[in-house]
Amino acid sequence: MRIETCYFCSSRIYPGHGIEFVRNDSKLFRFCRAKCHAAFKKKKNPRKVKWTKAYRKTVGKELAIDPSFEFEKRRNIPVKYNRELWGKTIEAIKKIETIKQKRQNLHIMQRLYKGRELEQEKDIKEVRRNMSLIRSPAAGLKERKAQEEQEEQEQMNVELEMETEQMVAN
Repeated sequence: MRIETCYFCSSRIYPGHGIEFVRNDSKLFRFCRAKCHAAFKKKKNPRKVKWTKAYRKTVGKELAIDPSFEFEKRRNIPVKYNRELWGKTIEAIKKIETIKQKRQNLHIMQRLYKGRELEQEKDIKEVRRNMSLIRSPAAGLKERKAQEEQEEQEQMNVELEMETEQMVAN
């Protein structure tokens, strides 16, 4: 069973699915659905259409360079059937799939972390710029009044002490 890839969006095409288009020069194009076929006929560039894998890779939303992709490349060398080789290949495919999944998850988390940092910086700038909106003039009014009263009492105490010293000196 051969699983092909869509020429336009690079998704998988399972046997019995999709559309094949053969050009006059006998080049074969396989599409997973009519949406991809129609976009191809309209001469759309897959790197500019947001829902394709090519777009995601060019924009940096998906892992573009990874050694595990080498395993997926098609090899047209016929190999004699060997049960042991077949078993090893299936095991290798499973391992490579788990490795690829871990690397993609790590890539996604790094992207999200960078976005979080940028968002935090933006929020800090916005708070600094609009500090007058956050801190109202009435904020801390009670504390200021209490402090002023305390200062006034201290001044009165100092004045009383000076008056008593002058009276004692006379």
